[in-house]
Amino acid sequence: MTTQLPTAGLGRRLGAMLYETLLLLALLFIADYLFISLTHNSQSRAVKIVLQLYLFGIIAAYLCWFWTRGQSLAMKTWHIRVVTVDGNKLKLHQALIRFLLAVALLGISQIWAPFDRDHQFLHDRLSRTRLVRTIT
Repeated sequence: MTTQLPTAGLGRRLGAMLYETLLLLALLFIADYLFISLTHNSQSRAVKIVLQLYLFGIIAAYLCWFWTRGQSLAMKTWHIRVVTVDGNKLKLHQALIRFLLAVALLGISQIWAPFDRDHQFLHDRLSRTRLVRTIT
């Protein structure tokens, strides 16, 4: 059934990305506050590196958790679902690959989309996933 759904439009995907960014900023604000509270706002270099890794992990966990379920709140709002090229739900390793590629190709992936034959982001093309519209 999902393989029959049309590809989500570029404007819809960018809108969902903007909304997702706002949700992630709120989550990171809370996570950062908790970390700083527990470390008593230590200024050591090691603590700063651990904080960055912790926040990166929070982002990865948030996105991968939602992607393995098909949609995040932002994707639900914009009527988008992430699926494999076969139309199935992503497994954790597929979501993690998609996340790492999206981070590595930040910006390039979005510029790629208008030139792609299916208008997919580069990280979707490489991770063998696609974003589809859930309603027509």
